[in-house]
Amino acid sequence: MFSEIFSILAPVFICVGIGYGWARSGRSYDVELVTAIVTYFGTPCLIFYALSKVELHPSALFDMGVAAIVANIAFIVIGGAVLAIFKLPQRAFLQALSFPNVGNIGLPLCFLAFGDEGLALAVTFFAVYAIFQMSVGAAFVSGSFSPKAFLKMPIIPATILAAVFLFTKTPVPEWAFNTTKLIGDLTIPLMLFTLGVSLSRIKVRGLKTPILLSFLRLGMGFGVGVALASIMGLTGPAAGVVILECSMPAAVFCYLFAQLYDQRPEEVAGLVIVSTFMGFAVLPALLWYVL
Repeated sequence: MFSEIFSILAPVFICVGIGYGWARSGRSYDVELVTAIVTYFGTPCLIFYALSKVELHPSALFDMGVAAIVANIAFIVIGGAVLAIFKLPQRAFLQALSFPNVGNIGLPLCFLAFGDEGLALAVTFFAVYAIFQMSVGAAFVSGSFSPKAFLKMPIIPATILAAVFLFTKTPVPEWAFNTTKLIGDLTIPLMLFTLGVSLSRIKVRGLKTPILLSFLRLGMGFGVGVALASIMGLTGPAAGVVILECSMPAAVFCYLFAQLYDQRPEEVAGLVIVSTFMGFAVLPALLWYVL
């Protein structure tokens, strides 16, 4: 079991470490460019090829979508209640509590732990969650909603197109599958490199609140994930994916939103960094549990 867990964690830690070390050495890394490539090309292609030819019953993917929505609602309710009790600003911290890093960390973990089946399930969870994050999350932090920006999200047409091939059992042209796989396979390593670079550049101020909220993010995530898997009757990779994705630390995008809309960015940065390192520390135990 130890060697299996190590083989899953080592690629993740090494890729994040490469990004972190690269940035700390003073070398240039265009986060904006890489993020654009991942957002507009890598992720849509990953979603398309992972879903369009997966050997899974559509109901399994539907369950992942439902789990993502229910988890998001649960995190908002629990996180909002805790923030209200401690009189902490909702617009600054609720997004970081309710949006775990289901992309940069969650996708590679699910893929390495459960193979292609885990990747397809995690991609479904990620796609639903990303739509929430880029629409509801951004609107909550900024105080406004842009339907135009929402409709421009490239993962939406990629998900719809993949669903058409999946549900109609239409064969995907070999050239289309090979092209999207080639581009999509860039996504996970680039996500991990960029996570390392981002962690090295985030400026933190004050750790008391971030530490307390990091415990909440991870504990709440694990509890909701286990409860969801039990209530929905999920087993095997499906249960593992839900628990892993729900248990991830706060997403880096939460810091970017906080900085963009001036919602206590230094403290949100602390929450992202502290929860990430705490999450890495408990990953062996988490993987042992789901495996």
